[in-house]
Amino acid sequence: MSLRLFGPLRPVLSAIAAAVGLLALTACSGSEQPADQSAPATASGRPRTAGTHPTPPSDRSSAVRIQLILDGHPVRATLNDSPAARDFAALLPLSLGLEDFHRTERVADLPRKLDTSGAPDAPTPQAGDLAHYAPWRNLALFYRDGERSPGLVILGRLDDSQNIDRLATADRVTIEPLT
Repeated sequence: MSLRLFGPLRPVLSAIAAAVGLLALTACSGSEQPADQSAPATASGRPRTAGTHPTPPSDRSSAVRIQLILDGHPVRATLNDSPAARDFAALLPLSLGLEDFHRTERVADLPRKLDTSGAPDAPTPQAGDLAHYAPWRNLALFYRDGERSPGLVILGRLDDSQNIDRLATADRVTIEPLT
C-alpha cells in the first residue's frame, strides 16, 4: 500500500536522493578552502586560488631564481618557496656590504626584518645556504657548514657549489631576480 502512495513522487524522490548524495560527496572531497579564507601567496606574489596546494620548497618550478654578484662575479642561486624567501625576493634588487662572521658566513644588514611566519625550527645551515637571521635582521651567506641557531631561516641555496669559495672573501654583493 505504501508503494502506491509514493508512486507518482518516485522520480522527484530519486532526484532529491541523487542531489543529497552529490552534496555529501562534494563536502567530503577535500582540501579546498572557502573563498573568504585568505590563502598564502605564491612565489610570484599572487594569492593562491582555492583548491591549490603549496609547492614543496624543493620544487624548482615554483622557486625564485636569483643572481648574486659577489665582487663582480655572477653566481646563481634559487630561493625556496617560503614566506621569508618570498618576502626577501620582494626587496630585490639589493646591494649590500658583507662582513665575516665566525669564519663561517658573510653577513649583511637587511633594510627590514623578513616575514618568518611558519618557519621551521632552526636548521643546521650548510655551505652554500642563503639565510635570514631574524633576531639581528641580517642576511647570512654560508661558505662553511654552520651550527643550529634559533631564529635562522634558510631562504635558498647557491646553484653551483663551485662558487661557495667566492662567498668566503666577498666584500660586496648585489642580489637581483633573474627573469
